[in-house]
Amino acid sequence: MKFLGIVLCVAFLVLQAKSAQAVCGYESCHETKSNMINIHLVPHSHDDVGWLKTVDQYYYGHRNNIQHAGVQYIIDTVISELIKNPDRRFIQVETSFFAKWWDEQSETMRAIVRKLVNEGRLQFINGAWSMNDEAAVNYQSVIDQFTVGLKFLDDTFGVCGRPRVGWQIDPFGHSREQASIYAQMGFDGEFFSRMDHNDKGRRMNDLALEMIWDASESLSQVKLFTGLLYTFYWETPGFCFDVHCSDDPIIDTDSYDNNVKSRVDDFIAYAAQVAEKFRTNHIMIPMGGDFQYEDAEVNYKNMDKLIKYVNERQSSGSKYNIIYSTPTCYLNSVHKSVQSYPNKTLDFFPYGSDTNSFWTGYYTSRPTQKRFERDGNHILQVAKQLSAFAELSSAEQKEDLEYLREIMGVMQHHDAITGTEKQHVSDDYDRILYDAILGGVKTAGAALRKLTNLPNGEFESCLRLNISECAFTKDGADNVVVTLYNPLAHTTKQYVRVPVRNENYQVTDEKGRVVASEVVPVPAEVLALEFRDSSTQHELVFKASVDKIGSYYIKKVDGKESSNGVRIISQPKQNAETYDDEETVVQTSLIKLVLDNKTGLLKRVEMNGVSENIEQSYGLYRTYDSGAYVFRQYNQGDFVIQKDGVEFTVYDGALVKEVHQRFSDYISQVIRISEDKPYVEFEWLVGPIPVEEDFGTEVVTVFSSEIASDGVFYTDSNGRELIRREKDKREDFSPELAVQPTSGNYYPITSRIALQDSKKRLALLNDRAQGGSSMKDGQIELMLHRRLVRDDGYGVGEALNEQKYGQPMIARGKLFLILNAADESTSAEREAEKEFHLPLWKFFSRNTGSTTAAAKSLPSFDDFPKSVHLLTLEPFNDDEVLLRVENFKDHIEGKVVSFNIRPIFDYLNGVEVRETTLDGNLPLSDMKQFKFHAEGSGARGSEPEYYTSSHKPLAANQTQDAGEFAVTLYPMQIRTFIIKHE
Repeated sequence: MKFLGIVLCVAFLVLQAKSAQAVCGYESCHETKSNMINIHLVPHSHDDVGWLKTVDQYYYGHRNNIQHAGVQYIIDTVISELIKNPDRRFIQVETSFFAKWWDEQSETMRAIVRKLVNEGRLQFINGAWSMNDEAAVNYQSVIDQFTVGLKFLDDTFGVCGRPRVGWQIDPFGHSREQASIYAQMGFDGEFFSRMDHNDKGRRMNDLALEMIWDASESLSQVKLFTGLLYTFYWETPGFCFDVHCSDDPIIDTDSYDNNVKSRVDDFIAYAAQVAEKFRTNHIMIPMGGDFQYEDAEVNYKNMDKLIKYVNERQSSGSKYNIIYSTPTCYLNSVHKSVQSYPNKTLDFFPYGSDTNSFWTGYYTSRPTQKRFERDGNHILQVAKQLSAFAELSSAEQKEDLEYLREIMGVMQHHDAITGTEKQHVSDDYDRILYDAILGGVKTAGAALRKLTNLPNGEFESCLRLNISECAFTKDGADNVVVTLYNPLAHTTKQYVRVPVRNENYQVTDEKGRVVASEVVPVPAEVLALEFRDSSTQHELVFKASVDKIGSYYIKKVDGKESSNGVRIISQPKQNAETYDDEETVVQTSLIKLVLDNKTGLLKRVEMNGVSENIEQSYGLYRTYDSGAYVFRQYNQGDFVIQKDGVEFTVYDGALVKEVHQRFSDYISQVIRISEDKPYVEFEWLVGPIPVEEDFGTEVVTVFSSEIASDGVFYTDSNGRELIRREKDKREDFSPELAVQPTSGNYYPITSRIALQDSKKRLALLNDRAQGGSSMKDGQIELMLHRRLVRDDGYGVGEALNEQKYGQPMIARGKLFLILNAADESTSAEREAEKEFHLPLWKFFSRNTGSTTAAAKSLPSFDDFPKSVHLLTLEPFNDDEVLLRVENFKDHIEGKVVSFNIRPIFDYLNGVEVRETTLDGNLPLSDMKQFKFHAEGSGARGSEPEYYTSSHKPLAANQTQDAGEFAVTLYPMQIRTFIIKHE
């Protein structure tokens, strides 16, 4: 009741007070002293959106036997403490938790919180729905979850709710693309706390813990001030005043235990250590940790005393000034100090916490969940676009779409997509994502009933197509309509596979034209999965061409009307095209594959006028103390690559050629080449992985070529720009790799890894995040699946030993190989990347015969230059749509392109359009971003400098000429627009 009384009393004062001009942001920062060391004390709580407990368990404080944590109580008590003293500050980071808390508050409490925000006492930092991982995420999903979080803050608090600083204090390594995203949102800087121990040691000595990150090789203005915290994100050693800690409180009465002098002495001594490592007279000291401030009175009472007694010493000559602050205010002070900082150009992977611990296992951990997250993004983009085109407006449709946005935000969390959570939490992530996907499918179906000529279509989705199972076709595919949605801007031609019985079918398009098709058997290893419905043992394959929406009609026919069959060539080889008895050749008009009959392995690939000996197989790491986070090789001799003994069968169709290979009882794959497709597809099936009592097993696939790559390879940064890697080397320091030479050379591969020499280039594209490397010249390896027997000691407290359907987890996925001449553009890789990330989404309906309904026309984006990607199209507000376009070619592959968005503006019944920062919530004309001086970049000015938009922000309305709607995109540039419509 005491807390309630305080709230009501203050609420009365708030509501009675005259409205005042908001003094949030930098204007709300406490004064500092130029002749002193200014200690910025930052109260914060790091609240994982799932880890050892589920999201809801953390929020409600449930199952505290696992971990004592209740986020709702943290926010409750922090608010009550901020009310008591206007000097106090607190930063709120995870918008998902705050939004949940906000929904439960009374209008009185909301008014109080708005006042705290408007006065800069409660500041939002980062602002995304969760604190996302930076290794396994795709940039599209990161942008989306910032858009969701920042929109909530903007809708709720206006300009005072907008963060200015990134706060990525817990992710296990940091990507260049994340920094690029911050810069493109207009953020002034970012802070994090994990860095390789060797890198951190060097930076300590060189006063280089703060730097200017050149976050794009193609976009020259994309630079970001980046700072590393002195000691992780936890409170000052010895000064944890939280109820979860046992450090001494400050006792300032006449008690025998009065400890003010010793406590202040110790704190100033620590501050002096910190101050020695930074370039200005400002230092930031975080006061908080995981799920702290559940009884915030204890924290603030002691921090009040610390501030009081440290500052009292100034009268005796102390040079230390301590204030309540935030990362935003600290950065403001640093900016005003006008210093120069070193440059950073690559990234902070891999993260090594010691010589035996490179955090590279989580690049692959929980591979099925990593793929499921990609499926979630796929249906999210489909549902958003369709909602905008169909103008869906019911409350349920809006709620389903928003729920899918929010759950995808949760899945980006650095203990979700990483696979570093407890098993029961992983199960909960699967549950909420599955529910959200079903909502997205339902929303998409409602839109398709408005947009197509099938007003009564079911438009069901099959989420188990990866094991060739679909409830809609299990009893037969006669009179089935497959409606395909293309989330890409440009017309796409892709092969569609539908699970069917072994019958004869005919496929026709919307104009009644017969489309070539064939029936291919499902691999025996997939048919053998105990949890799979065995009704359908074949797949019907046909090639579809789709602008935005296309429907194809399947009907069962007599054998004489169909040419569905494929030729089966079993081993030993007979009647196969061979050069001699040792080889089998499989080829389309674009690609030739050669297999070694003795080993059963792929041995050569010919495509794009290039021939290269490429052997592909699988290898096993036998590991002792790997865990969810860390990949630790136990013994260099414990890595074995299978060299022979592979059984294979060839299926030779007119459209598709498949090689079904069986490597062992738990590893098999299909090598697939399709007519007119310039890549080789590898569809792998791994599991259940056997383990020993003391040793786990980590499965990799290895591609070995004769390309003289000289230790150099390239990996993507969150699905965008490529970063050059060199074996055993780092950009800024010399790593210690004697103990873990393989793990220390692993990098996150979210879409692509490549290597080349002066003549040839080999690239692999994947369908989910994985760890990978090139440990030998010409060789690429990707880790596909892991099953371990012990925890690695970094907090999760469980071995990574996933079980599903009563047995160890089985995973299935795809890789795509592109071989080309080294002097050819890598544009083909870029275009394939987009197609693999956002392929056609399949919807199934019954063909009920003729219909009088007319399909609604959709806008064509084929006028966009080929390098322009429709990154986002979604309902933003009831009368607004967000449009985000990207030139996805880099400065080597692409060029400056221009096009006009007036057609899409008119299609949406646009009234006016405005350009915003990347997240969609800040008018680009309002962006004013801190500019910092980099060492070696010319003379340093004496006054703080700022960036504004590098181009004139687009702003136009329906009365203006089409020329006002012209958009120019430089390579890798993304531009974001809000179209207001009638």
